[in-house]
Amino acid sequence: MSHPPPSGPPGDEPPPSPYEPPRDQSPYAPGQPSYEPPPERSPYGPPADEPSPYGQPGPHQAGHWGQQPPYAAQGPYGQYGPPSGPGRGTNVLAILSLVFAFVFPPAGAVLGHVAKRQIRTSGEDGDQLATWGLILGYAFTALTLLACCGWLALVIFSNTGDSGGY
Repeated sequence: MSHPPPSGPPGDEPPPSPYEPPRDQSPYAPGQPSYEPPPERSPYGPPADEPSPYGQPGPHQAGHWGQQPPYAAQGPYGQYGPPSGPGRGTNVLAILSLVFAFVFPPAGAVLGHVAKRQIRTSGEDGDQLATWGLILGYAFTALTLLACCGWLALVIFSNTGDSGGY
């Protein structure tokens, strides 16, 4: 199977690639030597016949360039710490008192009192949570009662005089 002859005038060569160096031209002057890259060196240290630039290996270094000093032994795998005994952990009712102080304030105040009593007897953490649950529970309960009383007063006093004939 034969290939068709190249199109174009005979003797016409394809244009040179911009990525190749020129064929017949040297970038240097005619009398200068051409550039040769240095020989590749190992990233792991000097060759065996060449001395180390850092002197002789010390007691903390391995005797050969390709070796690392041994690592210290690891301890056994275990638990993160001792199990939590009495006095550890946060009282659940203290957390719930703070949450319920925003959701249903009277329940937050009651849970705060119960949590403080449990914390005194068991030694658990969460005393500040229970205190804030008490404070916010009472404050929001008072604000809710004040708003309800104001709304009732507004309803009662706004319905005077326009009863329509009675």
